Amino acid sequence: MHPLDQPVWPSLNSHHAPLSEGGALARRFLPDVNLFGASVDDSAPALDALAALLPARQPLLLLQARPVVLPPGLVAVKQALCVQMVATGPVAVPDESHIQVLTDADAPEMLALARLTEPGPFLERTHTMGRFLGVRIDGRLAAMAGERLRWSGFTEVSGVCTHPDFRGRGLAGRLSAAVAANIQARGDQPFLHAWATNAPAISLYRALGFQIRGEMNAAVLERSPA
Repeated sequence: MHPLDQPVWPSLNSHHAPLSEGGALARRFLPDVNLFGASVDDSAPALDALAALLPARQPLLLLQARPVVLPPGLVAVKQALCVQMVATGPVAVPDESHIQVLTDADAPEMLALARLTEPGPFLERTHTMGRFLGVRIDGRLAAMAGERLRWSGFTEVSGVCTHPDFRGRGLAGRLSAAVAANIQARGDQPFLHAWATNAPAISLYRALGFQIRGEMNAAVLERSPA
């Protein structure tokens, strides 16, 4: 199986190991970093280990090419198809004159923007997963994009969002291109995910040079009420 078929697992076991918990069979990000978790495979011991990482009233998000097999005691409260896209050639570096690197000092605004626009799971320390870029307009954080899953040779573009007051200015495209170009500059392959129903986002990423690699299964798991 190619690592991109189960991108959460190699990220948890390499670059993001310090931001995760678990063992050889299953791991998850720390609860304030992200909701993603993964098991090494769908064997009974691995699924049991994954279930053990999920406390009551706390969701776990799976993202993988293979069908989701529910661990014992867990239920899927949401399931959807995503598309995984990879950059098939050099991404053109955009005008970066108004793009800035976001830091811990920007974290409250980043979290507020993510909660407003819902680009994907974004928690108090999601910004520590990688380098994030943003554009400010009149002092406000108008848009951002950054890095999420990462392991040797691969880095995901994620957290792409624009405040409703500033849409229609091409900010999401510029920031996505800047993040992807930076990933390529250090020798990694940029990839990203979009909901299969989000045609505008898929069209935007195609224009930047990304192509669909395949479909991915996303599922939010919680402990069964029973």
